[in-house]
Amino acid sequence: MPKTNTPRQPDSPVRARNHGYITQPADSAGQDHQVWRVGFVLLEHFSMMAFTGAVDALVTANLLSQAERFQFDFYGYRGEEVKSDLNIDVLVSGEFESIDPAQLDVLLVCGGLRTNLQVNPKLQQVLQQAARLKRRVGGIWNGSYILAQAGIMEGYECTIHPENHALMNEVFPRVKVSKKPYVIDRDRLSSAGATSTLGLMLTLIGQLSGEDLMRGVEGILNVDSVLGEAADGSLTMLPTDPTLPQPLRDTLLLMETHIDEPLSAVELAESVDLSRRQVERLFQQYLDTSPAKYYLELRLNRAHQLLRQSNASVVNIAVACGFSSSAHFSHCFKGHFGMSPSLVRKQRNNS
Repeated sequence: MPKTNTPRQPDSPVRARNHGYITQPADSAGQDHQVWRVGFVLLEHFSMMAFTGAVDALVTANLLSQAERFQFDFYGYRGEEVKSDLNIDVLVSGEFESIDPAQLDVLLVCGGLRTNLQVNPKLQQVLQQAARLKRRVGGIWNGSYILAQAGIMEGYECTIHPENHALMNEVFPRVKVSKKPYVIDRDRLSSAGATSTLGLMLTLIGQLSGEDLMRGVEGILNVDSVLGEAADGSLTMLPTDPTLPQPLRDTLLLMETHIDEPLSAVELAESVDLSRRQVERLFQQYLDTSPAKYYLELRLNRAHQLLRQSNASVVNIAVACGFSSSAHFSHCFKGHFGMSPSLVRKQRNNS
């Protein structure tokens, strides 16, 4: 990763990015004053992290706008409570059949690792009606599988959690299943996990209410992606500048969301519809490094963070950061940081 010789104040980029926007009067912030209505369909064992990230983005957009830009409601099978993947129950506004797509602009189906991938007949009717009305319909985590079962994804591109990728390809050959973190294809939206759901919602906010608002929300909520940890534990800005070419930004996000199982250079290139050589040129032009070096340093920085902040063994951290052996991990780690993983852990324990 690019390094800086001067320490940075981690809150300064966030403050600078948001200050001008937040201090605008309410009647001038953003492109228009339409209130967008969003419905969340919560499937049993939905991903709480993905769901709360999506809702938090909308709430933050309203706060920054000093006006209500987004209204949202939650729906479940029985219309009472829905259990998340954390065994936390979330109250909903109504059951599936109470959803009126004509009164919504966006309808998102929230799934999770243990969600039953069988579309409810009442939900299927709602999704089909929303599609006929040309509403934006999306799937979070593996929600796009439910959309495909409802018959509204043919001819569209979408993404899905890696756990369900092969199944989606096999069952729905006429749906273009991508390995991108999130996809917006016309009026279909999809994200593959918790982190990418925030990226999806940021892009949606930008499309509906303007890029200024999107960047303001990003500066507040996307700090973990904007800020990385250097060898000394300080925070450094990662290159998520919206002026970077979209294929490069997509590649960076793919790397960040595939730490434990690194994608090959060919897989990265195919995922952003470029050749391997084109990706290499983008990295060299904008980041002054190669994709392989950037990816390796990203994984090593994550390992350094885990060594300092967790009690996981060096072997488990090596696996979690995509290294096939602890020996190879230790060699790369020492070459990058100038000390072994065990020494970093020892310093943490002695501090």
